[in-house]
Amino acid sequence: MKKKNNWFWNIIIILTLVVCLLAFVLHYKNWTKFEEGDFQIVSGIYKQRIPLNEIDGINFVPRIPELQRKNGFSWLAKEKGVFLDSISGSKVYVFVDDLAQQKLEIIHHDSLLIYLNMADSLETLKIFEEMNAYVELEKQNPE
Repeated sequence: MKKKNNWFWNIIIILTLVVCLLAFVLHYKNWTKFEEGDFQIVSGIYKQRIPLNEIDGINFVPRIPELQRKNGFSWLAKEKGVFLDSISGSKVYVFVDDLAQQKLEIIHHDSLLIYLNMADSLETLKIFEEMNAYVELEKQNPE
C-alpha cells in the first residue's frame, strides 16, 4: 500500500492558523500614542493619525449611533473598522475595545468622527484628559 504524502496541505493549514492568530493579536487592542503634535491610533489594519490642532471637540458618549459598516468587524464587546454615517454619508472610524463602557467621540477636521475606548476605562480617561488639555490650550492660545 502506497503512503500518501500530505506535507503540502499540512503546511497550508499551519500557515493559515499562524495568519489567523497574527490577525487576532494585531486587532486584540488599540495601540495609541501622542507624538510630535499628533495622536495616533492603530488596531491591526486600521490606523488614524490626527494632528492635535485639528481636533474640534472631544466628548464622552454612552453608545455609538447607528452606523452602516463599510468594513471592519464586531466580536464579543469589540467593534472596529470604517463605518458610514447613514445621515451624512461621511466615514466614521470606530476603535472600541469594550462596547459596555463609555466611548470617546473625537471630532476632527470639522466633521470627521472617531469613536474610541480602551479595555481599561482609566486608560480611556487618560487619553481624554491629555487631548482635552491640548484642545483647551489651543483655544486659549490660537495662532
